[in-house]
Amino acid sequence: MTKKLFMITTAIGVPLSVIGTLLHWSSLVLFVIYCITIIALSSYMGRATESLSIIAGPRVGGLLNATFGNAVELIIAIFSLQAGLNGVVLASLTGSVLGNLLLVAGLSFFIGGLKYKRQRFNVYDARHNSGLLMFAVLIAFVIPEVFSMNMSDAETLNLSVGISVTLIILYLAALFFKLVTHRGVYKSSSEVMEHEEEEPDWGTGRAIFVLAVATLAVAYISEHLVHTFEYVAKSFGWTEMFIGIIIVAIVGNAAEHASAVLMAHKNKMDVAVEIAIGSTLQVAMFVLPVLVLISLLFETSMPLIFSWQELIAMASSVLLMVVISNDGESNWFEGLTLIAAYVIMGIGFYLL
Repeated sequence: MTKKLFMITTAIGVPLSVIGTLLHWSSLVLFVIYCITIIALSSYMGRATESLSIIAGPRVGGLLNATFGNAVELIIAIFSLQAGLNGVVLASLTGSVLGNLLLVAGLSFFIGGLKYKRQRFNVYDARHNSGLLMFAVLIAFVIPEVFSMNMSDAETLNLSVGISVTLIILYLAALFFKLVTHRGVYKSSSEVMEHEEEEPDWGTGRAIFVLAVATLAVAYISEHLVHTFEYVAKSFGWTEMFIGIIIVAIVGNAAEHASAVLMAHKNKMDVAVEIAIGSTLQVAMFVLPVLVLISLLFETSMPLIFSWQELIAMASSVLLMVVISNDGESNWFEGLTLIAAYVIMGIGFYLL
């Protein structure tokens, strides 16, 4: 029933999104249509990810979901950079980090925990990711802010470029470590059972094709969704920072949100955690550094400088996630704790 509902919503929502854009319908109406259609498309991305995780394992499945999901965010950010909206880009990426670590992981732990009293995931991956999260946020993001206080704009940009290149190299090395040199070394018993017992809905080729097509559709809709934010913001009294950190991040990552929660509900926590934390790492160590380098091609370059509010929010989220996830287990109360942290930060950014 749910699959049919998403199929009908997608079949209606995609044409309406295109027609409404061409005919310049009301921004508020288009905002609602775009959001509903993106959520419907995310169901296909979730099914494709589930199939790939069964075929290739949770690491590859989660990585592919994060990559296709973040590709949408990357496209939106490039258009924003071209328009000189550097602050919105940084705010949306901050929101992506907060959303993945607190909202996505929190909902996954909570929804899964309502069905299962204790859910386990690969503790070795959790500890490995914890180190990378602390490096990316507490070192690579904080250092530019601290050192830039006594630097010129040119020196700050040079520092940002150097850190961005370092982050990209380390991220690629981390992928090589997990998928090549140490693939299967830290495999959990639940991962082995899932791979042996389940049959995927779709084959590898079809799953990748669905992921690619759904991503392109989401990218098209998301690009136009951005143009409705100004009108919606004025209608509801939202600030630019609140839109970037909360609204853009939630809508831009809707596919990953739905996929992670779906995996948790099916007790596939290795995939759910890989989507939530893996996506955060990809944003912090690859997407953002790439955007810093791409911004050099535009009139206004984007240094790797966040506001103190954004830095403290991201650092707090990382520390909370590390404390909660390092035991390799989750329950509904831990999920609720993460959600509560997200709500508190959302209120803060709304009133800022």
